[in-house]
Amino acid sequence: MRHIICSLLASFTNAQVVQWDIARRERLGLELDTRRARSIEEVIANDKLNGGYFATCKVGTPGQDVTLQLDTGSSDIWVPASSSGICMKSSSSRGCVLGSYSARDSSSFEDAGKGDFSITYVDGSKANGDYFTDVFEIGDTAIPDMTMGLGLETNIPYGLVGVGYALSEATKSFIYPNLPIQMQHQGLISTIAYSLWLNDLDANTGNILFGGIDTEKYKGDLIRINVYGDPRTGAFTSFRVALTSMHAISDSGSDALSSKGFPISVVLDSGTTLSYLPTDLVSQMWEEVGALYSNDVRGAVIPCSRATSTGYFSFGFAGPGGPVINLAMDELVLPLTLSENQPLFEFGPYGGQEACCFGVQKASAEPYLLGDTFLRSAYVVYDLYNNEIGMAATDFNATDSNVVPFEGSGARIPSATVAPHQDSIWGTGSPNLPTYGASNGFQGDHENSVSAPAACGRFSVAHAMVGAITWIIYA
Repeated sequence: MRHIICSLLASFTNAQVVQWDIARRERLGLELDTRRARSIEEVIANDKLNGGYFATCKVGTPGQDVTLQLDTGSSDIWVPASSSGICMKSSSSRGCVLGSYSARDSSSFEDAGKGDFSITYVDGSKANGDYFTDVFEIGDTAIPDMTMGLGLETNIPYGLVGVGYALSEATKSFIYPNLPIQMQHQGLISTIAYSLWLNDLDANTGNILFGGIDTEKYKGDLIRINVYGDPRTGAFTSFRVALTSMHAISDSGSDALSSKGFPISVVLDSGTTLSYLPTDLVSQMWEEVGALYSNDVRGAVIPCSRATSTGYFSFGFAGPGGPVINLAMDELVLPLTLSENQPLFEFGPYGGQEACCFGVQKASAEPYLLGDTFLRSAYVVYDLYNNEIGMAATDFNATDSNVVPFEGSGARIPSATVAPHQDSIWGTGSPNLPTYGASNGFQGDHENSVSAPAACGRFSVAHAMVGAITWIIYA
């Protein structure tokens, strides 16, 4: 066996007896035992260079430092092996600078499945190797027999902490109780649920709260909506919810954006830096803000100055009365490099201005993803037991805290009401285009706004060097 020790910020105890699930590898969700319940809060760091949110952990006996990305879109904890090719690179080639694991240096390592670990992510990155069991420790509490993956062959220089549904595990031959389930089995939390608060783009940290919600981290009503199963199998494998409307709102007007795909099945995925939605909808967003497509970066770029626009996009879920999350432009305009000076548009409609990445990109087919550019503006509760999501507008940079644990195994999300019309949302798609009355408010005065013909013209962005990263953008 091998030990993983994650740094713990705080824990909260709820002195009550609750019913909780215990699972065999073949089946999950059997109610067999009762334990005391509490909630556990973990600090996660915003890593702007690698993209995503990371937690620092120790792996093995004695502990080996690793920093792992938090990912709601996958279900395994896995770490890169020190012997993997990517970790064997010299320090000048970066290698696994966030840490790796050597089985030889751990007295508690135990193999659990040779060659059974294999995962490929949407962006084409992947990891293959073995499974092993371990003791996972948080504070003074140990979780025995934790199953994790060991990346022997990978093109990712750091590991991940997947907290999704167990049915999405990367195993080839078995299902095991992953981290949220094991935390409940050990009595650390009362039910299989957690809440995620990423804070804003400039904040260094956010937190994930297992087993409870924090009522001081959101504004307005917390509303429950359904998670939908896989459209082919019906199984719950990802946090798939229904996006039913979008509006562009600025000082110059309000536009209802359209898509023939409404309601759109979208996956909430903290392991994805940007968001990816259907082409027809994203084309309208780009038109509103004046974003231009770059063939070289395969995505939209936009003047960095647009981050100061007071315009915003309003995302509606689960029909009328469902949660509405507003995404401001300062959360959607992202730097292309970590340098203080961004690459410049060399010519074209934005010649001489600094270029940034726009936070919503086009996808031609499912899965459509709402990544960190969306999740920073939403306080999200993931209830894996009841297959529900709780959602409210985040309270950026909140300093107060009021933690409310789930009452017991299978309890509904505390302080949340259900979306009243989510069972009648289907078949609401529309191909009608907006009038773009809000575009001037996003882009400034009419003379400086970019029309559709201008967006199709040629432009260039001067390249910039930051460390070992070179950005050269042409279209």
